[in-house]
Amino acid sequence: MAETDKSAPSLYAAREPIFPRRVSGTFRNLKWVLLTVMLGIYYVTPWIRWDRGPELPDQAVLLDLAGRRFFFFWIEIWPHEFYFVAGLLVMAGLGLFLFTSALGRVWCGYACPQTVWTDLFILVERWIEGDRNARLRLHRQKKWDARKIRLRLTKWVAWFLIALATGGAWVFYFTDAPTLAVDLVTGNAHPVAYTTMLILTGTTFAFGGFAREQICIYACPWPRIQAAMMDEDTLTVAYRDWRGEPRGKHRKAAGSEALGDCIDCNACVNVCPMGIDIRDGQQMACITCALCIDACDDVMDKIGKPRGLIDYLALSDETRERAGHEPRSVWKHVFRPRVILYTALWALVGVGLVFALFIRPEIEMTVAPVRNPTFVTLSDGSVRNTYDVRLLNKHGEDRPFEISLSGASALDVSLEGVESDTVTVPANETYLQRVYVVAPPGSDAAEDERTDFRLWVEDLTNGDRAHNDTFFNGTDN
Repeated sequence: MAETDKSAPSLYAAREPIFPRRVSGTFRNLKWVLLTVMLGIYYVTPWIRWDRGPELPDQAVLLDLAGRRFFFFWIEIWPHEFYFVAGLLVMAGLGLFLFTSALGRVWCGYACPQTVWTDLFILVERWIEGDRNARLRLHRQKKWDARKIRLRLTKWVAWFLIALATGGAWVFYFTDAPTLAVDLVTGNAHPVAYTTMLILTGTTFAFGGFAREQICIYACPWPRIQAAMMDEDTLTVAYRDWRGEPRGKHRKAAGSEALGDCIDCNACVNVCPMGIDIRDGQQMACITCALCIDACDDVMDKIGKPRGLIDYLALSDETRERAGHEPRSVWKHVFRPRVILYTALWALVGVGLVFALFIRPEIEMTVAPVRNPTFVTLSDGSVRNTYDVRLLNKHGEDRPFEISLSGASALDVSLEGVESDTVTVPANETYLQRVYVVAPPGSDAAEDERTDFRLWVEDLTNGDRAHNDTFFNGTDN
């Protein structure tokens, strides 16, 4: 057996942590605003109150798994209305296609949960351990002295509390938030709640604190899909190499007049949360967070050069700018056939969902004729058909529903177990009622093979009505 070549290079390289430098500017401020808004929505939404009646938690946004329903303020989605959820998912996908084709990976750079929580974790890390150079020194320090242990433990505890709040906020969407909060603290919550919180806490702590850019590069499929959504007119973060090259630090040395605007300060690299150099061209790891634009603009201001050496650019404008012409306007890049198509499809699905939401009935009923037997001849010669009627009460209180029929004057309706033609349907429930329809002896309905009629249900509280067309089986079958 041949000996193993111990000199062969390792195929595995340990991750070198990235410590982005603090930067300020237009895009960094925009990211702070979006981070605050999105985290605020996520953490606060479960605590918004909304009257749901006596049987449900008074919560504005609620995922009722037991009742298989979704509540969003005044909107209530039932299991048979899952097409609303499917439509929202289609809109989300089309929206991702739309923004990517127009502005590149703006979702990844500004709104992706991985980006948002990583930004928050880096902010906490910077508060506790210092800016980039201080964090680098602490990372490279081999000795774990009291200071390093204190700083790391403080940071990890802060991360853990953020991750715990993340998992806690998620479980609050599935039940009454104030009640669950008390149960969690007192140890009376369901084990599923603790398990869910534990999983989300662990993943948030690991992904936002340690994995960071590796999730975007290796775990997320979107970097590999985005290329299909982009073309030469997509605006994305890029480096104007025709203006910046050749690079050079020594501006007063001989021959410096031939240098480009880039002074090779690496400010764009030092602020990048992905650890890449945008000057190397478009890369799969780039999330277009635009922090390199802020860093470069700041340097350009200091050395008296025009901003925009790194900027949102379209590949189709490169030849124009190399020739000394002005790039096309942003709107010409944004409003192009692909973007317009995605916008039209996105809007079409949205309008369809809104239309379906407003035309859906407040009362829903289904009628199923009992087939075994199809009819029964009673002792007085009358013919009876049996139907199973399901009534859905979408309101937060019990409602009296009256059942009647039209379309065949000879037919008479009665309800099993109820003396009148009215049944009380419990709040937020589907109620099964057996209904008998009888044709008197000798009538056309009793003797004909089939008689069509319409079964009606009316909400006696507000007068809403619904109907279902069915038929009556006579003896001529």
